[in-house]
Amino acid sequence: MGILNVTPDSFSDGGRFSEVEAALNHARSMVEAGATLIDVGGESTRPGARVVSEDEELERVAPVVEAIAAELDVIVSVDTSSPAVMRETARLGAGLINDVRSLRREGALAAAAESRLPVCLMHMRGEPGTMQQDPHYGDLLGEVRGFLAERMHACAVAGIPAERLLLDPGFGFAKTLQHNLLLFRHMEMLHELGRPLLVGVSRKSMIGQVLGREVSRRLNGSLALAALAVAKGARIVRVHDVAETVEVVRMIDAVEMAEWGGKS
Repeated sequence: MGILNVTPDSFSDGGRFSEVEAALNHARSMVEAGATLIDVGGESTRPGARVVSEDEELERVAPVVEAIAAELDVIVSVDTSSPAVMRETARLGAGLINDVRSLRREGALAAAAESRLPVCLMHMRGEPGTMQQDPHYGDLLGEVRGFLAERMHACAVAGIPAERLLLDPGFGFAKTLQHNLLLFRHMEMLHELGRPLLVGVSRKSMIGQVLGREVSRRLNGSLALAALAVAKGARIVRVHDVAETVEVVRMIDAVEMAEWGGKS
């Protein structure tokens, strides 16, 4: 999954793709590099980010989704918590709702159900603007799993079957470095929920904290975590550096698919 932020304030590439043509060109390059999904976001969810209005988010996202859906053979994911954005982008050709708030905004469950699109539910406490203010857990692994199970149940009640759900552990969202590392180490426990996992750690602060690297120098750490996520059973990795990550995944696949064919 290639990341396409059409925001002025995202932590890694804010402002670079706010024009439709620039966004479409970047999406095209990611598809050529091997992306099978493009995740379009119009509201930054970095720590401390401001909330944007539905109208502002729609102005950013809708033209880009429409252009990509019309031109490129790729699934368009929309990174949104807004019911209005879900409805409009579904109409324009989006194929996935990726909601960091797990459909907890008023009207989001109904909008997602009406769209009939797959939905990715992510673990997060609070809001992006305040989520990193002293996060703490009594039982990190149990609480993340319990939260996602509760949101799956809420979706079922709203008419969204489990077959349409993906799950995201929410690395970097209301978690300290130690929380992120522990959750990554034990990610397999989320397979108990029976749904595919999406993992997004590309260029995130956990890499910077461990390696002492600025955002622009976190490729190696991002690739290491992408490889580990795939080895731990993640079905989708959400990344900025598509070409490099595709090579990592292809190499892992080659090893995993190797079979003994007789004498060497």
